[in-house]
Amino acid sequence: MSRIVAVAPALPEHAYRQSDITAELSGLITHDATKRAVLERFHAASGIGTRHTVLPLESYRDLASFDEANDIWIREGTSLAARAVDAALATAGLAAEDVDYLFFTSVTGIAAPSIDARLVPAVGLRTNVKRLPSFGLGCVAGASGLARIHDYLLGHPRDIAVLVSVELCSLTLQRDDDSVANFVASGLFGDGATAVVVAGAERAAELGLPGPEILGSRTAIYPDSESAIGWDIGGTGFRIVLTAAVADTIDANIAGDVEGLLADHRVDRDEIGAWIAHPGGPRVLEAFERGLGLERSDLAASWASLDAVGNLSSSSVLHVLADVLDQPDGTHGVLFALGPGVTSEYVLLRWAA
Repeated sequence: MSRIVAVAPALPEHAYRQSDITAELSGLITHDATKRAVLERFHAASGIGTRHTVLPLESYRDLASFDEANDIWIREGTSLAARAVDAALATAGLAAEDVDYLFFTSVTGIAAPSIDARLVPAVGLRTNVKRLPSFGLGCVAGASGLARIHDYLLGHPRDIAVLVSVELCSLTLQRDDDSVANFVASGLFGDGATAVVVAGAERAAELGLPGPEILGSRTAIYPDSESAIGWDIGGTGFRIVLTAAVADTIDANIAGDVEGLLADHRVDRDEIGAWIAHPGGPRVLEAFERGLGLERSDLAASWASLDAVGNLSSSSVLHVLADVLDQPDGTHGVLFALGPGVTSEYVLLRWAA
């Protein structure tokens, strides 16, 4: 089985208390005092203590166009991704030239050539590295990226693969949008990146690389849920689509999906010692707990990540993975996330010497 040998989160240098972000952004989003009070309540109920932003907080007043925001996403996203990749490879004891396959994902900006192509000279990757950029998976992409890398490495067991996630959610800020969805999103999402190094089974064994094995994955897309979460993309950039149907979808499906994954690999539910959940927000985490019959302590790492950095879209579940990467041998874990579609991805892990 392929093996996760390093996970390196990266955050922008600017960090602010949630209350300071609310105070700065509320006047950009609505000029109505009553609606501003509603926005402030949503932000205060987010479960978030601090968030990182790619720009100094006061700079968002002058962020006037999608063109400008996307240029910043390309420049700063490439820099943050390079920092994460360098750190992950150093942790794994590997060089940039060792990387055979690069999977890049983001849903907060667009570019051609994509950021993964820009990483080749920035990090020193081989010019014949295989690349796969992904857009549109949203919050599920951290889990889906691991699953698709595992699929690739099953056929290339001597290869080294790197998953890179970059999400600069602050650059999608929508001015003068007093919708409930924008109130929630403006108080929930943060900026960050992650790089994950995964080794094929033969390469991991040859080099003696530690870390959890990926046993397999399970994907689901739920019918008639495409309007529950996503983006409306237009002249002002990325306008959030976010509804209460996300929690309802989790309630209806998560238990059966996890049971199916475990049955596929003949793993009993009581063997799961690590639940690695995308910290999508309080309602999402509560729905995970409710659907899987878990205690809040079972998702403590996800709640802690939400408090520390907010929801980082596709990077969030990978930040949680970094926080729980040290587990006793024999531990099984389930890493999972949801995104637009509504789509879910579940990845089964096993820590083994």
